Amino acid sequence: METTEDSCTAFQGTRKIASGSQAEVALSVKRAGETHETILIFDDATGRQVEFDLRGSDAEIVARLNDNEPRKPGRPKLGVTAREVTLLPRHWEWLNSQPGGASVTLRKLVDTARNATGGRSAKRQAQEATDRFMMAMAGNQPHYEEAAQALYAGNYQQFTDLTELWPGDVREHARHLSEQAFDWPDSTT
Repeated sequence: METTEDSCTAFQGTRKIASGSQAEVALSVKRAGETHETILIFDDATGRQVEFDLRGSDAEIVARLNDNEPRKPGRPKLGVTAREVTLLPRHWEWLNSQPGGASVTLRKLVDTARNATGGRSAKRQAQEATDRFMMAMAGNQPHYEEAAQALYAGNYQQFTDLTELWPGDVREHARHLSEQAFDWPDSTT
């Protein structure tokens, strides 16, 4: 299962009932109907719980999900958002003297910084998403605290050993979310 920007996963108790886009999961949860077990839905990128308005027809649910993103100023077709940036006069002078102006230069600086910290940033995000999910779904499972410590320590073997006794779907999803949290040996060596 690939994690995308809008992918999420739903659990009924400790059993995974759906994973995929928000629309796919929302419709699967609706089909699950009323149940005595709590259904929790998690954003795969952040590990945070999300809720969907499941009233109405399938088309109405999907339309609401597509309309959830508020319109922002800027150039929507390019994905540009206008926001305020506060800088000192010397910073504005330097930015304005760069080829393309302040906006182009700022975008280049941000891209360079993102590329330079990409691995560390992805690792941290994976750790935080996994930890949020584990806290909600495995907080009462055996070795939860030790597994969280192994996650942040980057110890994959210990993490997998400590999660082995957890319910299968919870264990597998925690391991899936944690994939980018560990340093893997370079396969080209």
